Amino acid sequence: MLQNDARMTYRDLAAQVGVAPSTCLDRVTRLRRSGVILGHRLELDPAKLGRGLQALLSVQVRPHRRELVGPFVERIRALPESLTVFHLTGPDDYLVHVAVADMSDLQRLVLDEFTSQREVARVETRLIFQRWDCGPVLPPSPSAQSG
Repeated sequence: MLQNDARMTYRDLAAQVGVAPSTCLDRVTRLRRSGVILGHRLELDPAKLGRGLQALLSVQVRPHRRELVGPFVERIRALPESLTVFHLTGPDDYLVHVAVADMSDLQRLVLDEFTSQREVARVETRLIFQRWDCGPVLPPSPSAQSG
């Protein structure tokens, strides 16, 4: 329930799950201490900020060496267009979710920030037509763990 509304009060959360507010506070505190709850975040609509076009960039880095990975990832994370960066196995090394103003902005981003870098061997671009959020994330069911 907190994944869907992190601003929910402990009193409301306790009422929905059927426990006392003090019990609810104790359980949430333990989830924070144990690292299950990592923090809170504010989600913004990129389109309302002038970034109405989203894309996934599959990126190959060559050579794929540790000394290049850290600086490459930090440079990509610092770009205002970058929403998420994934380090992958398989033919592509990274998948970067970006939000840009329009096609020419996407072209500028790919040419100036990705393919202009010596270590970037290839960038493949996929436009995102629509996105759906999933979740909430729950622990595996006992039957899934034993199977």
